[in-house]
Amino acid sequence: MENILIIAVLLLILGLAAGYVVKAKKSGRKCIGCPEGSCSCCKDGCSSCSCCNHES
Repeated sequence: MENILIIAVLLLILGLAAGYVVKAKKSGRKCIGCPEGSCSCCKDGCSSCSCCNHES
């Protein structure tokens, strides 16, 4: 019984995380993990966000 509960909680967490990623991508965010959220750090030349390193 407790195994089913653990699996259900893990599935809930994964589902919520996937929903957050899909919602963020639909709203037009380039990089979800950026502290700024909208990747304004890329425009200032900051390299704190790993996803911005390939952009010029």
